[in-house]
Amino acid sequence: MQFTLKVWRQTGPSEKGAFATYDASGISEDMSFLEVLDVVNEDLIEAGTEPIAFDHDCREGICGSCGMMVNGQAHGPGTRTATCQLHMRVFNDGDTIVVEPWRSAAFPLVRDLVVNRSALDRIVESGGFISVSTGAATEANLIPVPKVVADAAMDVAECIGCGACVAACPNGAAQLFTAAKMQHLNLLPQGQSERYQRAERMVETMEEYFGGCTNHGECQFACPKGISIDVIAYMNRDYMAAKTKNRKLTGQA
Repeated sequence: MQFTLKVWRQTGPSEKGAFATYDASGISEDMSFLEVLDVVNEDLIEAGTEPIAFDHDCREGICGSCGMMVNGQAHGPGTRTATCQLHMRVFNDGDTIVVEPWRSAAFPLVRDLVVNRSALDRIVESGGFISVSTGAATEANLIPVPKVVADAAMDVAECIGCGACVAACPNGAAQLFTAAKMQHLNLLPQGQSERYQRAERMVETMEEYFGGCTNHGECQFACPKGISIDVIAYMNRDYMAAKTKNRKLTGQA
């Protein structure tokens, strides 16, 4: 198979960027999209040209670092796949493929297809954890968790923090990411003691960096793990409850 790639090239955040066109030939339909970029980069290196910068790590759909826009879609035209799981058989031989970085004010561009997604880390740092004393782990069976609750928590815990939901949202909102990182803890017994503090801190940290949700629903379709926007409703419920409960605890209400 042969493809024409139009790739966004930009040497730095303050530099002017533009699309560059590259030919990718001898491509197997079983190659992942990242492998095609590898092939193009090998040609560029042999020609003495700077290779395309892009994030990648596990290449197994787990790390979430491979995010990029492919033909205007977060992670490309595949469903429930990260870019590293996008195989070339979904394209037609001879296609022109446009590749861009995430386009969001909260994700400043670093170089080419690489963006800084540390704003997502700030949200997790604000409350996406459970405070426990160090020591031996408690026997798991001592804390009964109904299966339906365990399943729901596991479903949202699948979030890999790739940022596709933000990139796909017209508002640049991060509600799906924040809700997933919050609710996989808020649903479990172990997360109850910090539930409302967590809700308040994570939502308000999110609002410092990202736009507001207006229920476009693009996020759930872009999510490589298929996380439903239902989880945003749970987050909003906990946040509203938190504003009441936390005020009572501090004597403000």
